[in-house]
Amino acid sequence: MVRIGALIAAVVTFAFASGTSAQTVKITEDKASVSFVLNGQSYTIERNQDENATLEAEFTKTSRSCPPFCVQPISVAEGVETYGELEILSFLENEVAGGTGLLVDARLPEFYVKGTIPGALNIPFSALSTDNPYLTDILKALGAKDAGGSLDFSSAFQLALFCNGPWCGQSPRAITELLDAGYPAERIKYYRGGMQDWLGLGLSTIVPNQ
Repeated sequence: MVRIGALIAAVVTFAFASGTSAQTVKITEDKASVSFVLNGQSYTIERNQDENATLEAEFTKTSRSCPPFCVQPISVAEGVETYGELEILSFLENEVAGGTGLLVDARLPEFYVKGTIPGALNIPFSALSTDNPYLTDILKALGAKDAGGSLDFSSAFQLALFCNGPWCGQSPRAITELLDAGYPAERIKYYRGGMQDWLGLGLSTIVPNQ
């Protein structure tokens, strides 16, 4: 009869040996990457295959002064759906690639130029302020149409907004400004995790204009 101790040792040895083999780092069990085409340019998002990869610079911090870097709620506004990474990937594959949606990086340009999510468009939260004399032009670029002194958003883009992470108030503020301007809540999504969680999962980023 095989001794229990020897049997356990064999199982542990097998499990350890099996766990050391190199494996592809997938996004989900059945999805290794996500690819889409936007404005004639092809993008592929996958996870970093380097098992020793770590976060760098600002995204390694665990403590930031509040304000302004306060933890944001899961629900940023009534009627605005909160997205995770898989929902953002699906949004890119379907709405963005299909021309009905925009992934909006609501950070200031100084953050955006350092790296962003592939396919994202930079509309800084500050540009959506009611103090901006060009706000109406921006809303029209997002699909709003003149309707007798007001704006009709019935054909406006679906938007998914993000910023630096769950401690960043830039995309929540942008969402508030959009809602105040009349943008329908059901056409706005909030990616709360932002760049912090995106980078933490090793997902692809790009440096714009490179």
